Amino acid sequence: MNATTYGLDIAKRVFQLYWVDPQSGESVNRRFGRDELIAFLAQRPAGRVALEACGSAHWWARKIEALGHEVVLLHAKFIRPFVQTNKTDAADARAIWTAVQQPGMRMVAVKSEEQQAMLGLHRMRASLVKFRTMQVNQLRGLLYEFGVVLRVGRQAGLAEIRARMGDFEESLPGVLVSGVQEQMKRIEAVQGDIDTLEERIGAWTRREQSCLAVAQVPGIGRLTATALVATMGQARSFRSGREFAAYLGLVPRQIGTGGRVRLGGISKRGDSYLRSLLVHGARSVLYRAKTKTRWQKEILGRRPANVAAVAQASKMARTAWAILAHGQPYQAHHVSVRPA
Repeated sequence: MNATTYGLDIAKRVFQLYWVDPQSGESVNRRFGRDELIAFLAQRPAGRVALEACGSAHWWARKIEALGHEVVLLHAKFIRPFVQTNKTDAADARAIWTAVQQPGMRMVAVKSEEQQAMLGLHRMRASLVKFRTMQVNQLRGLLYEFGVVLRVGRQAGLAEIRARMGDFEESLPGVLVSGVQEQMKRIEAVQGDIDTLEERIGAWTRREQSCLAVAQVPGIGRLTATALVATMGQARSFRSGREFAAYLGLVPRQIGTGGRVRLGGISKRGDSYLRSLLVHGARSVLYRAKTKTRWQKEILGRRPANVAAVAQASKMARTAWAILAHGQPYQAHHVSVRPA
């Protein structure tokens, strides 16, 4: 007998479960509380539970897997077309149940606790970096209003402020000087928090073999390696490296009708944070590497700089997927062969 398939719509306190009873063929759409749902699934025979990949979905996936069920995570955009009526918990649960049974439906890999924690550190760091940038730019703008022009670059600009603080005390209003000094202390505190987070990220890199493996790829450093491994989840959840690159939005957007397909700019789907890390790493490879490959020289010769950087980033993502999916070390001169 086939295992029962469940469609589960999750929230903070209310959970809706839809399934078809294999004995009677009757459809059931039932509402549970948190503890009630766990107790119910613990008593049911092993089945397949489908969830929308939303907030707390990975925690619920690990919890339900521990109860002996198979868990499938689906992207929200693949579920919405199957909502036949108004959007309610019951309609969403049934739509999830319908979507998971469609042939060729793509799944989201369940992330481990460590992978989720690492992505959390990356989000904290990104927020602090954004705040630091805002504070530095605000200092530049405020001082510029009083005729002070600082050198280009964050570190150079901050160093110049420290060096000229004595001059500021004589030429600028005392209230503004006090504010600048307080803001400089705030920036230093934020920088300390960023350094602490980067140390924790680096510690995970050193003990995680998959991070060490992908870090061998030129252009992939400590931050990119950890973000890539944590975002990918399980490499085998993607059928190919190109599918992983498409998941990150690093492939052309396709528009076609009447048998004619046109390629536009990149789709920019998926995780924008990881995509930006890969593109920045690609720029360093293209413009700062001592030696360039033949492929890099050719694409720089026939394509604009931004297009070449995105192509290099896509190549890096595909290479990282191949390393993790096949368990092989990075080979600088490897030539891929399309399978028959």
